[in-house]
Amino acid sequence: MKLAVVGGGSTYTPELIDGFARLRDTLPIEELVLVDPAADRLELVGGLARRIFAKQGHPGVIRTTSDVDAGVADADAVLLQLRVGGQAARNQDETWPLECGCVGQETTGAGGLAKALRTVPVVLDIAERVRRANPNAWIIDFTNPVGIVTRALLQAGHKAVGLCNVAIGFQRKFAKLLDVTPSQVHLDHVGLNHLTWELGVRLGGPDGENVLPRLLAEHGDAVAEDLHMPRAIVDRLGVVPSYYLRYYYQHDEVVRELRTKPSRAAQVAQMERELLTMYGDPSLDEKPALLAKRGGAFYSEAAVDLAASLLGGGGSPYQVVNTYNNGTLPFLPDDAVIEVQAAVDGKGARPLPVASLDPLYAGLIANVTAYEDLALEAALRGGRDRVFKALLSHPLVGQYAYAEQLTDQLIAHNREHLAWA
Repeated sequence: MKLAVVGGGSTYTPELIDGFARLRDTLPIEELVLVDPAADRLELVGGLARRIFAKQGHPGVIRTTSDVDAGVADADAVLLQLRVGGQAARNQDETWPLECGCVGQETTGAGGLAKALRTVPVVLDIAERVRRANPNAWIIDFTNPVGIVTRALLQAGHKAVGLCNVAIGFQRKFAKLLDVTPSQVHLDHVGLNHLTWELGVRLGGPDGENVLPRLLAEHGDAVAEDLHMPRAIVDRLGVVPSYYLRYYYQHDEVVRELRTKPSRAAQVAQMERELLTMYGDPSLDEKPALLAKRGGAFYSEAAVDLAASLLGGGGSPYQVVNTYNNGTLPFLPDDAVIEVQAAVDGKGARPLPVASLDPLYAGLIANVTAYEDLALEAALRGGRDRVFKALLSHPLVGQYAYAEQLTDQLIAHNREHLAWA
């Protein structure tokens, strides 16, 4: 089995490598290729990756290359974890929207649109190379904004599934609070990527007992603290919103908070410098503790589980993924990409049935899906007017004057990445 990781020079990658090494019985990789244009980073990450495999006794071979075509050749699956423009572009995404009083964030709002516009054309080019190399290869997308990128891939006819670590993070945390194993926890996870709610926490599988009311009654403070939301919000909803709902439920408060501290991109950039120095130490043969602060917790476990199921191995029968709606949420078109529990196997991902949603959730999902339609259109076809319409439709923007100003800012800050600008 051969896997390729595009964006393999990311400081995330040792987390992924550690998972591949620990879970080799679930996903028996024979060859792993790390692909990245940044040769200096790739050398450091690749060296640590080989040492991790060696320490844990993994027999697989790890190669590195800056050549996408060579890297994906004959791969059974390709994981995408790239960041077009690097942390510098992310820093812009997180700062210039604040000038209009709008949230600055790399996956939602104006910053998220900027990332989508930079990313979709690059991902589609890579996907075409994968298809030429092996039309049967699966593409697993971890590249944000996952929902929009996955939809672009599926719309272009690629064998693709989107992946996020929010659900597996909740699963692990809830299991710890309930004193059960993670495999016993099944989430009624519903929504769009970075716009989801845990409507139920079931023990044993999709038909198991819903212990969410008990979880909130006994551990509501811990849950709310992890979300950085007041417990009153969680109690009133009676469900667990993802952390990203802060940007909607507490928008103005978050904007004030973001204006008073360095951007997350600036913090991550400093961590990356420290991590890359660590990775260059030839005695380091495990992922450093600092990596846990970088983000992406449990990404490796989720990626292994998904790849194993898609490639016919021993992955979990049900997993939270991003895939076509296909009637699951009846108020959305079939080709919308949703993030829900799905049955996953070698044929792909098929969403499990979802109970009728409260309008409180359905309304916001429908609104953001409409934005994602317009965002993808802007990413594929370009043009100032398409960018403006996408921004005007987003519930975190929604005002004509803001959309006008943010459109000009977005184009000015991303001109080098926009072929049409």
